[in-house]
Amino acid sequence: MSKLGDLGARLYRGEVGYDFVGKRFIWYGVSILITITAIAALAIQGLNMGIEFKGGAVFTTPKTAVSVAQATEDAEEASGHDAIVQELGTGGLRIQISGLDTDAATAVKKQLATDLKVTEADINADLVGPSWGEQIANKAWTGLGIFMVLVVIYLAIAFEWRMAVAALIALIHDLTITVGIYSLVGFEVTPGTVIGLLTILGYSLYDTVVVFDGLKEGSKDITKQTRFTYSEIANRSINGTLVRSINTTVVALLPVGALLFIGGGFLGAGMLNDISLSLFVGLAAGAYSSIFIATPLVVDLKEREPAMKALKKRVLAKRAAGAAKGESADGEGAVEDAPQVVAQGRQPGRRR
Repeated sequence: MSKLGDLGARLYRGEVGYDFVGKRFIWYGVSILITITAIAALAIQGLNMGIEFKGGAVFTTPKTAVSVAQATEDAEEASGHDAIVQELGTGGLRIQISGLDTDAATAVKKQLATDLKVTEADINADLVGPSWGEQIANKAWTGLGIFMVLVVIYLAIAFEWRMAVAALIALIHDLTITVGIYSLVGFEVTPGTVIGLLTILGYSLYDTVVVFDGLKEGSKDITKQTRFTYSEIANRSINGTLVRSINTTVVALLPVGALLFIGGGFLGAGMLNDISLSLFVGLAAGAYSSIFIATPLVVDLKEREPAMKALKKRVLAKRAAGAAKGESADGEGAVEDAPQVVAQGRQPGRRR
């Protein structure tokens, strides 16, 4: 068995582990700081909305010897607006200029033909109205709202309302961070970006549900035992799925990272950036929130219950009695160092 596989097995059995839940206020602080930064970036810089949302014109030229940099300068001088120029596989150029109406687009097309040394008839001009992008945005918001409602209903039925609330907060956390990164780096927001944002929600939820399922199984009949508190069982659930979460995230990030850094960066295929950045940031944020945010939030909500408070008192009292006798709380050796790094012992929720 590989070292990683051996570690995963030991984490699952509870032989080793990290106290994610006990240090949850550190993760909360980190998330709050990142979220505030994202919101500040949105408030100050806003988003670089694409032509589909602002309206404008897209010119596609035949093969030309003019460089992208020179074409950008010519397009901005001809239109008086910022221009985005991309080189096509045919050797032609795709020139995107926001804020142009029909008359302005016709004048810009003539000037571009002269500057780029091509025939005006060979330049294809498409006008894009802002209403189309607005329709896309409205449908995306509608879809997002329906998705959130269905998620809450499903989790409340399959698990409990506390898990539904925690998962919803984690999803909002992931979306806020992803949109904030877009604002910070200035990447253009296109319909592809919207698709990417909606895609990451499913991944983030999947990772969270895996941990919740382990927590549900581990906390079954929890009040009938006095070995573990709810927070310790939650911590074991996180550790039990930790390697799986890491492996799943790394495997998902590799192809997306190739699209973003190789396709969009080195090869200059800028059209890949709009969807690959949202996927890359969203996948990473989703894995982070399922481990560091969602489950600790469930613990905070669950341990407010009188039954969980009473259980914690019984567990701590038993450990104190065991410590006074020089044995562990369950009479099997050294005193358990809960809720520090997960102590050796059987998997919670399983009978001997």
